Amino acid sequence: MVSIDVLNDLWHNCHMDAELLSYFKQDFKDGTVIEAVVWKVPKDKERSHGFKYRLYFGKLDGTCITRYDNEKGKGDHRHIGKREEVYQFISLEKLLNDFKQDVRKYRKRMK
Repeated sequence: MVSIDVLNDLWHNCHMDAELLSYFKQDFKDGTVIEAVVWKVPKDKERSHGFKYRLYFGKLDGTCITRYDNEKGKGDHRHIGKREEVYQFISLEKLLNDFKQDVRKYRKRMK
């Protein structure tokens, strides 16, 4: 696993005003993975809340089950499988809770 310090160094080489707040990755025995990264960035038109994030839950082969992110040009949105929809960012806490809820729903269906 890549350390937070290494990720911070890489990001700062491109984006001097960003701070890595959290990085987490866990592989599961069922062949799924959760990877979450959250950066504190300067507020701008596309990120008025001041966060850059990617919360991914999918299969180890790269198949996306659900992903929340806010890449440049798209704003806050989520992916459910191949479908993409706008996501209304309220707070970082709500974002994380919504992501966890989607992961739980999938895991419950798979039991």
